[in-house]
Amino acid sequence: MRPLKVGVELPIAQGKGGRQDPTWAELKHTAARVEDLGYDSIWIEDHLLFRYQGQDDNGVWDCWSMLSALAAVTERVEIGPLVSCTSFRNPALLAKIADTVDEISGGRLILGLGAGWHEAEYQAFGFPFDHRVSRFAEALTIISGLLKHGEIDFEGTYYSARNCVLGPRGPRPQGPPILLGTIGDRMLKLTAEHADYWNGYFTHTRNTPDGIAPLRERVDAACVAAGRDPGTLGRTAGVFVRFEEAGGATLAPHWDQFPALRGTPEEMAAELRRYADQGIQHIQLWLEPNTLDSIERFAPVLELLDAGA
Repeated sequence: MRPLKVGVELPIAQGKGGRQDPTWAELKHTAARVEDLGYDSIWIEDHLLFRYQGQDDNGVWDCWSMLSALAAVTERVEIGPLVSCTSFRNPALLAKIADTVDEISGGRLILGLGAGWHEAEYQAFGFPFDHRVSRFAEALTIISGLLKHGEIDFEGTYYSARNCVLGPRGPRPQGPPILLGTIGDRMLKLTAEHADYWNGYFTHTRNTPDGIAPLRERVDAACVAAGRDPGTLGRTAGVFVRFEEAGGATLAPHWDQFPALRGTPEEMAAELRRYADQGIQHIQLWLEPNTLDSIERFAPVLELLDAGA
């Protein structure tokens, strides 16, 4: 009866989730409760450092190390990065990492990919920030080719994978599904050509189901231009939920530009149904405060969705 899948994004950065230094023990315990409570998926971000003017730096655990551990200690939920920055790792190696994590999870990985956006972490860790979309296009060609076909021979301006073979293979012959989160025209073209899912994050939709329709039209148009049936591309969206007593200390500076989802379980369930009515098949919640208590407090919304209420 659940009209769409509901996942949660767990914090792996300092200053998020109510703790300065999130620990693996806490993340493991939270993941177990997420499964017990009936959520459909677990997501984590792929960043190296958050650095904003006038604020202390916030470090972040390595995304793929944490995903591999989550794959080993969970049994049912899907897992994925939201999203993994292709600039941080060699793309052929990233394809191998993803297929390996898919093997560990028994075929539960959704491979979220993106071009990155936070220039400060690029500078701090020595990654080039120029031509991000062009670099991403080459990386995606390599990653998609290896996962879907098991081999590729590619020479680009920024990356190469000459006579590269992916093996051993994970549990799915064409690898884990690829999710791209984007609203730019060039990136939407790449989404239509390579992705299995499109994601509209809450900063794109302004955290409302009404923000889906204009984006859906652009995604559909990109599919048509690429010669693809729009109905073959899955649709997902991020949703930002704030409980009434939550402060804003753990939020990124730009998160106060739109209203958070609030209200009773009945009101929040009704809002999620509106996302489903807009064609969204899977949502990723960022709960604020991002704590186990919030995950447990949101669980009655899942029960209402399942009951058709």
